[in-house]
Amino acid sequence: MQSGRVKSWDGQRGFGFIITDDDDELFVNVNDIHPSVLPKRLREGQQVRFDVRSDMKGDRAVNVRVHK
Repeated sequence: MQSGRVKSWDGQRGFGFIITDDDDELFVNVNDIHPSVLPKRLREGQQVRFDVRSDMKGDRAVNVRVHK
C-alpha cells in the first residue's frame, strides 16, 4: 500500500484527487473507498493509504483507507 493525502474531494460528485508521498496525483472515486470508511467521503488534507490500479485512463487510487 502507498500513502498520501487528499488534495480535493467533491462529495456531491463522488470523486477527488490524492497526492502521493512521491508527489504524484491520482484520481479517486467514491466506489474505490474501502467499506470500512463510513460515511464514504474524504476530507481535503486527510492522510490516506491506498493501492494503485491502472486502467485506460491512467493510474487511480483504489482500496482507499484513512491513515490513523
